[in-house]
Amino acid sequence: MLGMVGLFVSLGLLIFLTMRGINIIIAAIICSVLIALTGGLNLEKAMMESYMTGFTGYFASWFLIFLAGAIFGKVMEDTGAADSIANWVKTKFGAKHAVLAVVAACAIMTYGGVSLFVVGFSVYPIAVSLFRQSNTPHRFIPAAMVFGSVSFTMTSPYSPEIQNIIPTQFFHTTPGAGGWIGILIGIVIAVLGSVYLTRAVQKAKENGETFSLPYRHEAIANEAANEIASTLEETESRPLPHIVCALLPLITVIISLNILAKFISSTSAGVVSLVLGIVLCWVLNAKFIRKFWESMAVGAQDALVAAANTCAVVGFGTVAKNVPAFQTAVNALVHLPGPDLLGLALGVTIICGMTGSASGGLGIALPILAPIYMAKGLDPGAMHRVSALASGGLDSLPHNGYIVTTIRAVCHETHERTYKPIFVLSVVIPLIGMFLAVILYSIF
Repeated sequence: MLGMVGLFVSLGLLIFLTMRGINIIIAAIICSVLIALTGGLNLEKAMMESYMTGFTGYFASWFLIFLAGAIFGKVMEDTGAADSIANWVKTKFGAKHAVLAVVAACAIMTYGGVSLFVVGFSVYPIAVSLFRQSNTPHRFIPAAMVFGSVSFTMTSPYSPEIQNIIPTQFFHTTPGAGGWIGILIGIVIAVLGSVYLTRAVQKAKENGETFSLPYRHEAIANEAANEIASTLEETESRPLPHIVCALLPLITVIISLNILAKFISSTSAGVVSLVLGIVLCWVLNAKFIRKFWESMAVGAQDALVAAANTCAVVGFGTVAKNVPAFQTAVNALVHLPGPDLLGLALGVTIICGMTGSASGGLGIALPILAPIYMAKGLDPGAMHRVSALASGGLDSLPHNGYIVTTIRAVCHETHERTYKPIFVLSVVIPLIGMFLAVILYSIF
Protein backbone atom coordinates (compact mmCIF):
# COMPACT_ATOMS: atom_id res chain seq x y z
CA MET A 1 0.00 0.00 0.00
CA LEU A 2 2.79 2.42 0.93
CA GLY A 3 4.51 1.64 -2.36
CA MET A 4 1.39 2.53 -4.38
CA VAL A 5 0.92 5.75 -2.41
CA GLY A 6 4.59 6.60 -2.88
CA LEU A 7 4.30 5.93 -6.62
CA PHE A 8 1.44 8.40 -7.10
CA VAL A 9 2.85 10.97 -4.67
CA SER A 10 6.20 10.89 -6.47
CA LEU A 11 4.55 11.33 -9.84
CA GLY A 12 2.39 14.15 -8.51
CA LEU A 13 5.45 15.83 -7.05
CA LEU A 14 7.29 15.53 -10.36
CA ILE A 15 4.40 17.28 -12.12
CA PHE A 16 4.20 19.95 -9.43
CA LEU A 17 7.95 20.70 -9.43
CA THR A 18 8.21 20.97 -13.21
CA MET A 19 5.18 23.26 -13.36
CA ARG A 20 6.85 25.40 -10.71
CA GLY A 21 9.83 25.80 -13.00
CA ILE A 22 12.21 23.47 -11.11
CA ASN A 23 14.88 21.98 -13.37
CA ILE A 24 13.62 18.58 -14.58
CA ILE A 25 16.91 16.82 -13.74
CA ILE A 26 16.79 18.01 -10.13
CA ALA A 27 13.06 17.25 -9.89
CA ALA A 28 13.55 13.74 -11.29
CA ILE A 29 16.33 12.94 -8.80
CA ILE A 30 14.25 14.18 -5.84
CA CYS A 31 11.24 12.14 -6.95
CA SER A 32 13.40 9.06 -7.63
CA VAL A 33 14.72 9.20 -4.06
CA LEU A 34 11.16 9.53 -2.73
CA ILE A 35 9.82 6.61 -4.77
CA ALA A 36 12.77 4.42 -3.76
CA LEU A 37 12.27 5.12 -0.07
CA THR A 38 8.48 4.58 -0.10
CA GLY A 39 8.78 1.54 -2.40
CA GLY A 40 11.15 -0.32 -0.11
CA LEU A 41 14.13 -0.18 -2.48
CA ASN A 42 17.76 0.09 -1.44
CA LEU A 43 18.45 3.79 -2.01
CA GLU A 44 22.05 3.34 -3.11
CA LYS A 45 21.19 0.66 -5.66
CA ALA A 46 18.11 2.56 -6.82
CA MET A 47 20.09 5.71 -7.60
CA MET A 48 23.56 4.44 -8.54
CA GLU A 49 22.35 1.45 -10.54
CA SER A 50 18.71 1.73 -11.63
CA TYR A 51 18.55 5.49 -12.12
CA MET A 52 21.91 5.78 -13.84
CA THR A 53 21.32 2.70 -16.00
CA GLY A 54 18.09 4.22 -17.27
CA PHE A 55 19.73 7.62 -17.76
CA THR A 56 22.84 6.45 -19.60
CA GLY A 57 21.05 3.72 -21.55
CA TYR A 58 18.59 6.16 -23.09
CA PHE A 59 21.39 8.64 -23.79
CA ALA A 60 23.48 6.01 -25.56
CA SER A 61 20.53 4.87 -27.69
CA TRP A 62 19.14 8.21 -28.81
CA PHE A 63 21.66 11.04 -28.39
CA LEU A 64 22.82 11.01 -32.01
CA ILE A 65 19.21 11.48 -33.13
CA PHE A 66 18.82 14.41 -30.72
CA LEU A 67 22.13 15.87 -31.95
CA ALA A 68 21.42 15.56 -35.67
CA GLY A 69 17.88 16.91 -35.23
CA ALA A 70 18.99 19.90 -33.17
CA ILE A 71 21.77 20.84 -35.61
CA PHE A 72 19.41 20.43 -38.57
CA GLY A 73 16.97 22.81 -36.92
CA LYS A 74 19.66 25.39 -36.23
CA VAL A 75 20.96 25.17 -39.80
CA MET A 76 17.43 25.73 -41.11
CA GLU A 77 17.22 28.72 -38.80
CA ASP A 78 20.67 30.13 -39.61
CA THR A 79 20.25 29.96 -43.39
CA GLY A 80 16.81 31.55 -43.19
CA ALA A 81 15.15 28.42 -44.61
CA ALA A 82 12.76 28.17 -41.64
CA ASP A 83 11.76 31.84 -42.03
CA SER A 84 11.33 31.32 -45.76
CA ILE A 85 8.84 28.50 -45.14
CA ALA A 86 6.98 30.52 -42.51
CA ASN A 87 6.73 33.55 -44.83
CA TRP A 88 5.62 31.37 -47.75
CA VAL A 89 2.82 29.86 -45.67
CA LYS A 90 1.85 33.35 -44.47
CA THR A 91 1.56 34.54 -48.09
CA LYS A 92 -0.43 31.51 -49.24
CA PHE A 93 -2.92 31.50 -46.38
CA GLY A 94 -3.10 35.22 -45.62
CA ALA A 95 -4.40 36.93 -42.49
CA LYS A 96 -7.93 35.65 -43.17
CA HIS A 97 -6.75 32.13 -42.28
CA ALA A 98 -4.20 33.17 -39.66
CA VAL A 99 -4.79 30.22 -37.34
CA LEU A 100 -4.50 27.53 -40.00
CA ALA A 101 -1.46 29.30 -41.48
CA VAL A 102 0.37 28.96 -38.16
CA VAL A 103 -0.66 25.30 -37.88
CA ALA A 104 0.54 24.61 -41.43
CA ALA A 105 3.89 26.34 -40.95
CA CYS A 106 4.62 24.32 -37.80
CA ALA A 107 3.40 21.07 -39.37
CA ILE A 108 5.54 21.42 -42.50
CA MET A 109 8.70 22.02 -40.51
CA THR A 110 8.20 19.43 -37.78
CA TYR A 111 7.16 16.72 -40.25
CA GLY A 112 10.37 17.54 -42.06
CA GLY A 113 12.47 16.93 -38.95
CA VAL A 114 13.09 20.47 -37.68
CA SER A 115 13.46 20.75 -33.88
CA LEU A 116 10.27 21.78 -32.08
CA PHE A 117 11.93 24.69 -30.33
CA VAL A 118 13.42 26.09 -33.55
CA VAL A 119 9.97 25.88 -35.11
CA GLY A 120 8.43 27.73 -32.19
CA PHE A 121 10.82 30.65 -32.22
CA SER A 122 10.72 30.86 -36.05
CA VAL A 123 6.95 30.81 -36.41
CA TYR A 124 5.95 32.98 -33.43
CA PRO A 125 6.82 36.40 -34.98
CA ILE A 126 4.91 35.43 -38.14
CA ALA A 127 1.99 34.29 -35.99
CA VAL A 128 1.89 37.63 -34.16
CA SER A 129 1.83 39.48 -37.48
CA LEU A 130 -1.02 37.33 -38.86
CA PHE A 131 -3.05 37.40 -35.64
CA ARG A 132 -2.67 41.19 -35.38
CA GLN A 133 -3.81 41.70 -38.99
CA SER A 134 -6.84 39.46 -38.49
CA ASN A 135 -7.52 40.78 -34.96
CA THR A 136 -7.41 37.22 -33.61
CA PRO A 137 -6.87 36.81 -29.83
CA HIS A 138 -3.21 36.28 -29.02
CA ARG A 139 -4.01 33.52 -26.51
CA PHE A 140 -4.68 31.08 -29.37
CA ILE A 141 -1.14 31.31 -30.78
CA PRO A 142 0.29 28.66 -28.40
CA ALA A 143 -2.58 26.31 -29.25
CA ALA A 144 -2.01 26.69 -33.00
CA MET A 145 1.74 26.15 -32.61
CA VAL A 146 1.37 23.12 -30.34
CA PHE A 147 -1.27 21.54 -32.59
CA GLY A 148 0.88 21.94 -35.68
CA SER A 149 4.00 20.65 -33.93
CA VAL A 150 3.12 17.70 -31.71
CA SER A 151 -0.21 16.16 -32.67
CA PHE A 152 -0.48 14.48 -36.08
CA THR A 153 3.04 15.32 -37.28
CA MET A 154 5.00 13.39 -34.66
CA THR A 155 2.79 10.28 -34.56
CA SER A 156 1.94 9.70 -38.24
CA PRO A 157 3.65 7.16 -40.50
CA TYR A 158 6.92 8.21 -42.19
CA SER A 159 7.56 11.05 -39.72
CA PRO A 160 11.23 11.54 -38.73
CA GLU A 161 10.26 12.62 -35.20
CA ILE A 162 11.85 10.52 -32.45
CA GLN A 163 8.43 9.42 -31.17
CA ASN A 164 8.01 7.56 -34.47
CA ILE A 165 11.56 6.17 -34.41
CA ILE A 166 11.66 4.73 -30.87
CA PRO A 167 9.01 2.02 -31.49
CA THR A 168 11.04 0.64 -34.42
CA GLN A 169 13.67 -0.59 -31.96
CA PHE A 170 11.18 -2.65 -29.96
CA PHE A 171 8.84 -3.93 -32.68
CA HIS A 172 11.45 -4.33 -35.47
CA THR A 173 9.45 -2.09 -37.78
CA THR A 174 10.15 0.90 -40.04
CA PRO A 175 8.95 4.53 -39.65
CA GLY A 176 6.13 3.84 -42.11
CA ALA A 177 4.61 1.10 -39.93
CA GLY A 178 0.86 1.08 -39.44
CA GLY A 179 -0.26 1.26 -43.06
CA TRP A 180 -3.39 3.04 -44.20
CA ILE A 181 -4.92 3.06 -40.73
CA GLY A 182 -1.99 5.11 -39.41
CA ILE A 183 -2.35 7.61 -42.25
CA LEU A 184 -6.13 7.79 -41.73
CA ILE A 185 -5.74 8.49 -38.01
CA GLY A 186 -3.27 11.30 -38.77
CA ILE A 187 -5.80 12.87 -41.15
CA VAL A 188 -8.61 12.49 -38.60
CA ILE A 189 -6.58 14.23 -35.89
CA ALA A 190 -5.61 17.04 -38.30
CA VAL A 191 -9.20 17.62 -39.46
CA LEU A 192 -10.82 17.41 -36.00
CA GLY A 193 -8.21 19.74 -34.53
CA SER A 194 -8.53 22.27 -37.34
CA VAL A 195 -12.33 22.35 -37.04
CA TYR A 196 -12.19 22.73 -33.25
CA LEU A 197 -9.54 25.46 -33.31
CA THR A 198 -11.31 27.43 -36.04
CA ARG A 199 -14.61 27.33 -34.14
CA ALA A 200 -12.99 28.19 -30.81
CA VAL A 201 -11.37 31.28 -32.33
CA GLN A 202 -14.61 32.28 -34.05
CA LYS A 203 -16.54 31.96 -30.78
CA ALA A 204 -13.94 34.06 -28.93
CA LYS A 205 -14.25 36.80 -31.55
CA GLU A 206 -18.04 36.70 -31.32
CA ASN A 207 -17.65 37.21 -27.57
CA GLY A 208 -15.72 40.40 -28.21
CA GLU A 209 -12.13 39.17 -27.83
CA THR A 210 -9.53 40.98 -29.92
CA PHE A 211 -5.78 40.88 -30.43
CA SER A 212 -3.72 42.19 -27.56
CA LEU A 213 -0.38 41.27 -26.08
CA PRO A 214 -0.69 39.26 -22.85
CA TYR A 215 0.98 41.55 -20.37
CA ARG A 216 -0.41 43.25 -17.30
CA HIS A 217 2.07 46.10 -17.18
CA GLU A 218 2.32 48.54 -20.02
CA ALA A 219 6.11 48.85 -19.76
CA ILE A 220 6.52 45.10 -20.18
CA ALA A 221 4.00 45.08 -23.01
CA ASN A 222 5.86 47.80 -24.87
CA GLU A 223 9.21 46.06 -24.40
CA ALA A 224 7.79 42.76 -25.69
CA ALA A 225 6.07 44.50 -28.60
CA ASN A 226 9.34 46.19 -29.58
CA GLU A 227 11.16 42.86 -29.43
CA ILE A 228 8.57 41.19 -31.66
CA ALA A 229 8.58 44.14 -34.07
CA SER A 230 12.38 44.01 -34.25
CA THR A 231 12.30 40.30 -35.05
CA LEU A 232 9.65 40.80 -37.73
CA GLU A 233 11.58 43.68 -39.27
CA GLU A 234 14.78 41.63 -39.37
CA THR A 235 12.96 38.70 -40.98
CA GLU A 236 11.25 40.87 -43.58
CA SER A 237 14.39 42.82 -44.51
CA ARG A 238 16.75 39.85 -44.58
CA PRO A 239 17.16 38.08 -47.94
CA LEU A 240 15.77 34.57 -47.63
CA PRO A 241 16.28 31.38 -49.66
CA HIS A 242 13.81 30.45 -52.37
CA ILE A 243 10.98 28.31 -51.01
CA VAL A 244 12.12 25.33 -53.12
CA CYS A 245 15.59 25.49 -51.58
CA ALA A 246 14.01 25.76 -48.14
CA LEU A 247 11.68 22.79 -48.60
CA LEU A 248 14.06 20.38 -50.35
CA PRO A 249 16.08 19.56 -47.20
CA LEU A 250 12.84 18.65 -45.37
CA ILE A 251 11.64 16.48 -48.24
CA THR A 252 15.07 14.82 -48.41
CA VAL A 253 14.96 13.92 -44.71
CA ILE A 254 11.53 12.26 -45.01
CA ILE A 255 12.28 10.33 -48.21
CA SER A 256 15.79 9.20 -47.26
CA LEU A 257 14.65 8.10 -43.78
CA ASN A 258 11.95 5.83 -45.14
CA ILE A 259 14.14 4.39 -47.89
CA LEU A 260 17.19 3.78 -45.70
CA ALA A 261 15.05 2.24 -42.93
CA LYS A 262 14.44 -0.73 -45.26
CA PHE A 263 18.15 -1.54 -45.31
CA ILE A 264 19.57 -0.36 -41.98
CA SER A 265 18.15 0.26 -38.50
CA SER A 266 15.65 3.10 -38.27
CA THR A 267 17.85 4.85 -35.70
CA SER A 268 20.83 4.84 -38.09
CA ALA A 269 18.53 5.83 -40.96
CA GLY A 270 17.28 8.77 -38.88
CA VAL A 271 20.78 10.01 -38.18
CA VAL A 272 21.91 9.62 -41.80
CA SER A 273 18.79 11.31 -43.23
CA LEU A 274 19.15 14.30 -40.88
CA VAL A 275 22.83 14.64 -41.80
CA LEU A 276 21.82 14.61 -45.48
CA GLY A 277 19.28 17.33 -44.71
CA ILE A 278 21.95 19.42 -42.97
CA VAL A 279 24.41 19.11 -45.86
CA LEU A 280 21.77 19.81 -48.51
CA CYS A 281 20.53 22.88 -46.61
CA TRP A 282 24.09 24.21 -46.49
CA VAL A 283 24.72 23.49 -50.19
CA LEU A 284 21.45 24.94 -51.47
CA ASN A 285 21.55 28.01 -49.23
CA ALA A 286 25.29 28.62 -48.94
CA LYS A 287 25.08 32.35 -49.60
CA PHE A 288 22.63 32.80 -46.73
CA ILE A 289 24.79 31.15 -44.05
CA ARG A 290 25.57 33.56 -41.24
CA LYS A 291 27.01 31.52 -38.36
CA PHE A 292 28.29 28.17 -39.64
CA TRP A 293 30.18 26.91 -36.60
CA GLU A 294 27.95 28.70 -34.11
CA SER A 295 24.87 26.92 -35.49
CA MET A 296 26.55 23.57 -34.95
CA ALA A 297 27.70 24.53 -31.45
CA VAL A 298 24.29 25.85 -30.37
CA GLY A 299 22.61 22.78 -31.88
CA ALA A 300 24.95 20.50 -29.94
CA GLN A 301 24.22 22.37 -26.71
CA ASP A 302 20.47 22.20 -27.33
CA ALA A 303 20.76 18.47 -28.01
CA LEU A 304 22.62 17.90 -24.76
CA VAL A 305 19.99 19.78 -22.75
CA ALA A 306 17.05 18.07 -24.48
CA ALA A 307 18.60 14.61 -24.20
CA ALA A 308 19.64 15.08 -20.57
CA ASN A 309 16.16 16.30 -19.60
CA THR A 310 14.56 13.27 -21.24
CA CYS A 311 17.16 10.91 -19.75
CA ALA A 312 16.39 12.27 -16.28
CA VAL A 313 12.73 11.33 -16.73
CA VAL A 314 13.69 7.87 -18.06
CA GLY A 315 15.95 7.40 -15.03
CA PHE A 316 13.01 8.21 -12.76
CA GLY A 317 10.87 5.69 -14.64
CA THR A 318 13.57 3.03 -14.34
CA VAL A 319 13.51 3.42 -10.55
CA ALA A 320 9.70 3.43 -10.53
CA LYS A 321 9.41 0.20 -12.50
CA ASN A 322 11.40 -1.64 -9.81
CA VAL A 323 8.78 -0.80 -7.19
CA PRO A 324 6.31 -3.71 -6.73
CA ALA A 325 3.38 -1.31 -7.01
CA PHE A 326 4.46 -0.40 -10.55
CA GLN A 327 4.35 -4.04 -11.64
CA THR A 328 0.92 -4.37 -10.07
CA ALA A 329 -0.30 -1.45 -12.18
CA VAL A 330 1.25 -2.96 -15.35
CA ASN A 331 -0.42 -6.32 -14.69
CA ALA A 332 -3.77 -4.59 -14.31
CA LEU A 333 -3.34 -2.90 -17.68
CA VAL A 334 -2.22 -6.08 -19.43
CA HIS A 335 -5.30 -7.95 -18.22
CA LEU A 336 -7.85 -5.27 -19.08
CA PRO A 337 -10.98 -6.59 -20.83
CA GLY A 338 -11.20 -5.70 -24.50
CA PRO A 339 -8.69 -5.70 -27.37
CA ASP A 340 -5.09 -6.54 -26.44
CA LEU A 341 -3.93 -3.30 -28.05
CA LEU A 342 -5.98 -1.33 -25.53
CA GLY A 343 -3.69 -2.31 -22.65
CA LEU A 344 -0.63 -1.32 -24.66
CA ALA A 345 -2.18 2.03 -25.60
CA LEU A 346 -3.26 2.87 -22.06
CA GLY A 347 0.05 1.74 -20.57
CA VAL A 348 2.08 3.96 -22.92
CA THR A 349 -0.11 7.04 -22.64
CA ILE A 350 -0.38 6.84 -18.83
CA ILE A 351 3.39 6.56 -18.43
CA CYS A 352 3.92 9.41 -20.92
CA GLY A 353 1.43 11.48 -18.91
CA MET A 354 3.21 10.70 -15.66
CA THR A 355 6.56 11.78 -17.06
CA GLY A 356 5.28 14.69 -19.16
CA SER A 357 7.33 13.43 -22.09
CA ALA A 358 6.33 11.43 -25.17
CA SER A 359 9.84 10.21 -25.93
CA GLY A 360 10.71 9.71 -22.27
CA GLY A 361 7.50 7.81 -21.65
CA LEU A 362 8.14 5.54 -24.64
CA GLY A 363 11.65 4.94 -23.33
CA ILE A 364 10.18 3.70 -20.05
CA ALA A 365 7.05 1.90 -21.28
CA LEU A 366 8.22 -0.06 -24.32
CA PRO A 367 11.06 -2.04 -22.70
CA ILE A 368 8.42 -3.34 -20.26
CA LEU A 369 5.33 -3.64 -22.47
CA ALA A 370 6.73 -4.53 -25.91
CA PRO A 371 7.94 -8.05 -24.98
CA ILE A 372 4.58 -8.81 -23.33
CA TYR A 373 2.55 -7.83 -26.39
CA MET A 374 5.01 -9.26 -28.90
CA ALA A 375 4.53 -12.61 -27.13
CA LYS A 376 0.78 -12.31 -27.75
CA GLY A 377 1.46 -12.42 -31.48
CA LEU A 378 0.00 -9.00 -32.33
CA ASP A 379 0.88 -7.25 -35.58
CA PRO A 380 4.14 -5.30 -35.02
CA GLY A 381 3.02 -2.47 -37.33
CA ALA A 382 -0.19 -2.00 -35.37
CA MET A 383 1.70 -2.01 -32.06
CA HIS A 384 4.20 0.53 -33.42
CA ARG A 385 1.51 2.93 -34.57
CA VAL A 386 -0.65 2.56 -31.46
CA SER A 387 2.42 3.18 -29.26
CA ALA A 388 3.36 6.30 -31.22
CA LEU A 389 -0.20 7.63 -31.08
CA ALA A 390 -0.44 6.84 -27.37
CA SER A 391 2.75 8.80 -26.69
CA GLY A 392 1.05 11.90 -28.06
CA GLY A 393 -1.92 11.85 -25.67
CA LEU A 394 -1.45 12.44 -21.96
CA ASP A 395 2.15 13.57 -22.48
CA SER A 396 0.85 17.09 -23.18
CA LEU A 397 -0.45 17.76 -19.69
CA PRO A 398 0.51 21.16 -18.20
CA HIS A 399 3.97 19.99 -17.00
CA ASN A 400 5.16 18.93 -20.47
CA GLY A 401 8.44 20.70 -21.26
CA TYR A 402 7.46 21.83 -24.76
CA ILE A 403 4.07 23.09 -23.53
CA VAL A 404 5.70 25.11 -20.77
CA THR A 405 8.35 26.53 -23.13
CA THR A 406 5.83 27.46 -25.83
CA ILE A 407 3.41 29.15 -23.46
CA ARG A 408 5.92 30.98 -21.27
CA ALA A 409 9.22 31.44 -23.09
CA VAL A 410 8.06 31.72 -26.71
CA CYS A 411 4.61 33.33 -26.43
CA HIS A 412 4.96 35.06 -23.02
CA GLU A 413 1.51 33.77 -22.09
CA THR A 414 0.08 31.94 -19.07
CA HIS A 415 -1.44 28.48 -18.65
CA GLU A 416 -4.61 30.10 -17.33
CA ARG A 417 -5.23 31.98 -20.60
CA THR A 418 -4.01 29.41 -23.11
CA TYR A 419 -4.11 25.84 -21.86
CA LYS A 420 -7.79 24.93 -22.45
CA PRO A 421 -7.55 24.79 -26.28
CA ILE A 422 -4.10 23.19 -25.99
CA PHE A 423 -5.62 20.44 -23.83
CA VAL A 424 -8.31 19.71 -26.41
CA LEU A 425 -5.89 19.79 -29.36
CA SER A 426 -2.97 17.90 -27.87
CA VAL A 427 -4.65 15.58 -25.36
CA VAL A 428 -8.36 15.00 -26.08
CA ILE A 429 -8.26 14.73 -29.89
CA PRO A 430 -5.05 12.62 -30.03
CA LEU A 431 -6.61 10.26 -27.45
CA ILE A 432 -9.67 9.96 -29.68
CA GLY A 433 -7.29 9.07 -32.50
CA MET A 434 -5.54 6.51 -30.30
CA PHE A 435 -8.79 4.74 -29.32
CA LEU A 436 -9.98 4.81 -32.94
CA ALA A 437 -6.69 3.21 -34.01
CA VAL A 438 -7.10 0.46 -31.41
CA ILE A 439 -10.60 -0.30 -32.77
CA LEU A 440 -9.54 -0.27 -36.45
CA TYR A 441 -6.42 -2.37 -35.92
CA SER A 442 -8.48 -4.86 -33.91
CA ILE A 443 -11.05 -5.16 -36.74
CA PHE A 444 -8.82 -5.17 -39.81
